[in-house]
Amino acid sequence: MADTHVLFVEDDDVIREATQLALERDGFVVTAMPDGLAGLEAFRADRPDIALVDVMVPGLDGVSLCRRIRDESTVPVIMLSARADSIDVVLGLEAGADDYVTKPFDGAVLVARIRAVLRRFGHASGPDGSHAAGWEAAEPAEAVLRFGDLEVDTEGMEVRKGGRPVALTPTEMRLLLEFSNSPGTVLSRDRLLERVWDYGWGGDTRVVDVHVQRLRGKIGQDRIETVRGFGYKLRG
Repeated sequence: MADTHVLFVEDDDVIREATQLALERDGFVVTAMPDGLAGLEAFRADRPDIALVDVMVPGLDGVSLCRRIRDESTVPVIMLSARADSIDVVLGLEAGADDYVTKPFDGAVLVARIRAVLRRFGHASGPDGSHAAGWEAAEPAEAVLRFGDLEVDTEGMEVRKGGRPVALTPTEMRLLLEFSNSPGTVLSRDRLLERVWDYGWGGDTRVVDVHVQRLRGKIGQDRIETVRGFGYKLRG
């Protein structure tokens, strides 16, 4: 991943410099910025492969920066938050972030999370958001799956609702593919974390819940059913 470009937005000088050095030692190219406005300018100028954004940066806060990035690109965004139980975590995910890491973080953990995201984005997938290396959804019987007025093209990686295209982020597309390949089957949050987020260990299920809500907003609120205590299933 020597050519992977990371945009890192963090206002704490010590954390910013130490993290930049740690990432560069692991072969990443890092552009580090101290505030959200500078981060947005750097994003537009450099078009990085991934963005690490602290929630509480000045100028343009991290959640707002994430929204601006998501308005312009599907590049993956990892939010950094000092409080695991903070509403900021949920706000960041709702703004379009793909994952989050709680501060203080171990450098090795951060690198592992970055690489997990990049396996399904950027370097590990095509520009159209196609399957990442190391991950394959179950092979569907048909290339185009239909669920009422919802059509999922598993080869072209396109989704249409009522004949109109639906714009999904790569994470949302992967999530929908998991549901589409097992319609009517309850998928647990842990399974979705493992399959979609590439977590081989327990993660925060809020990541799943927020992404399901975002996906529902795009394909229909009643298309994905909550099975209390077990997980979610796609209605056929």
